[in-house]
Amino acid sequence: MEGFGGLFGDPEELQRRMAEFAEQMQGAQRVAWADSAIKLAVDLTVAAINRVQLEGDVERQAEQIRSVMAIVFPEAVALVREARQGLQ
Repeated sequence: MEGFGGLFGDPEELQRRMAEFAEQMQGAQRVAWADSAIKLAVDLTVAAINRVQLEGDVERQAEQIRSVMAIVFPEAVALVREARQGLQ
């Protein structure tokens, strides 16, 4: 039995190709999501550091940035980890 009067050929072949296409699209969506999550992690980190109003000498400024990074970095790592898991 040929679907659509033979217009698309073998229905099983059409179904297989449609399934392959759907898998490719899902893969592309996972990559796009992962890219967005990684970009968000970077943007979050940069924005947090840019908001720091540095004061004092170099050692004090470095301490202030480390303090911000101690809060922001674990969140950024979590986003990247989730992005990587989404690709697997």
